Amino acid sequence: MKQHIIELLGQAAAKIGADLGHTEIILDRPKSSEHGDFASNLAMQLAKPLRQNPRAIAENLVKNLPDSDFIQKVEIAGAGFINFFLSNIAKTAIVKAIQSKGEQFGRHNVGEGQKVQVEFVSANPTGPLHVGHGRGAAVGDCLCRLLEATGWDVTREFYYNDAGQQIDNLTLSVQLRCKGIGPDNPAWPEDGYRGDYINDVANAYMARLTIDAEDQHIVGKGDPNNTEAIRHFAVAYLRREQDADLKAFQVHFDVYSLESALYTHGKVEETVQDLVTSGHTYEQDDALWLRTTTFGDDKDRVMRKSEGGYTYFVPDVAYHKDKWQRGFKRVINEQGADHHSTITRVRAGLQALDIGIPQDWPEYVLHQMVTVMRGGEEVKISKRAGSYVTLRDLIEEVGCDATRFFLAARKADSQLVFDIDIAKAQTNDNPVYYIQYAHARICSVLNQWDGDINILKDADLTPLNTAHEAALMQRLAEYPEIVKIAAVELTPHTIANYLKDCASDLHSYYNDSKFLVDDEPTKLARLALITATRQVLRNGLGLLGLSAPEKM
Repeated sequence: MKQHIIELLGQAAAKIGADLGHTEIILDRPKSSEHGDFASNLAMQLAKPLRQNPRAIAENLVKNLPDSDFIQKVEIAGAGFINFFLSNIAKTAIVKAIQSKGEQFGRHNVGEGQKVQVEFVSANPTGPLHVGHGRGAAVGDCLCRLLEATGWDVTREFYYNDAGQQIDNLTLSVQLRCKGIGPDNPAWPEDGYRGDYINDVANAYMARLTIDAEDQHIVGKGDPNNTEAIRHFAVAYLRREQDADLKAFQVHFDVYSLESALYTHGKVEETVQDLVTSGHTYEQDDALWLRTTTFGDDKDRVMRKSEGGYTYFVPDVAYHKDKWQRGFKRVINEQGADHHSTITRVRAGLQALDIGIPQDWPEYVLHQMVTVMRGGEEVKISKRAGSYVTLRDLIEEVGCDATRFFLAARKADSQLVFDIDIAKAQTNDNPVYYIQYAHARICSVLNQWDGDINILKDADLTPLNTAHEAALMQRLAEYPEIVKIAAVELTPHTIANYLKDCASDLHSYYNDSKFLVDDEPTKLARLALITATRQVLRNGLGLLGLSAPEKM
């Protein structure tokens, strides 16, 4: 309907001699239904080029609007707003559209099959995933689902930072535990990991039997003095733990990349040499610097430290160069807000390579911290992790659906309070319960009816004329545009907000009306409407990675 009205306005503008040129015809939903279903300010946009009063232009546009069965009436308001009131045929058409498209309703082909890589979570393999990683997993996975729903060819990627000082600290922590030394011992390093999970890793390593590669016989258990063996074992153990958490969270990845591989395959050295060759580096104080100020940074950055070794952003540049060379002309990184300071220097390094990478590549979606509350008080630690709340803690306590919804339902760059009590409540105060209950309510009505749902596709929708029905149909009609906006703006919380509004409209309709009435045409029309609503709720829940239960 929106596109139809835009076309009508375009034809009217042409009739009155208005050259729209680059003028975009904008339609908005009025705040009050008294002002129609759509409103346009086109008359105000044309006032300057036509040198006429906008109200007069509006009157002229309305006079020249082509006839349409979908428009009941058109009114002019205020300084020249044009308000469109849809006919009942137009309002009910959305039900037929949803019935026809089913699971495909709301999907678009904006991406036209182009490749996009989304990197998210990318947690260091030094411990269980915490709630911040969980927010990144929820937001990142929802972004992937949105992009796929709008025609993009999505690759999900996880980048393991399995090199550097943090891995050294992990290795030492596990090694000390293997030797019976715990965090309470004065010998425990200040940067050592103290959670109980370190003991689990150490016990698993010490219980491991090793096999001689030549004659395949058992040569002994884990050696507490074999630092390299402990390093490999600890990283592999914690990677498996993280993978299990993500599987329980309904998140999967297509590609896993390792920081260590960038070194072993020579990609870091190659990138550094490319930067030197490009002429954007210089030596100072026995260190190698990158002239990042050339590309908008506030100061130049050290690449190779005076004591040796590269700073942490250098492998990041090498990693993103590799993404570009793999053919990803669009890359989105979903990361914690603490990565904000690295964006400029990574982009600067990529620009300095002089290989055609755009200035705003890659794109970033940064999420803020999460505060977990229970009983009105902040929950700060997990018994297992020792210093933070783990993703597994939340999944086990409130379930996967509630955890995913709460972590994705607020704009990523806003701080989030995760209230466990609300997430567990089976009341209207719990938004995920409220939405899923709307879906289950519809299923209950259809089960009571026990008819052939296929006959609803041919139902006469003329009886749908109440205010609640009009509001619900208008909400359903908004869904495709909501999906498109959420994908373009990379804001999955937009889908969560829409689902809450849609569920509210359904509950209001349910509480006000009876569906299984004696009048057959009215009954079938109303069942057709709620069946379409069920489909939209199911489609939207799928974009958030949530189930659509039929009973609650």
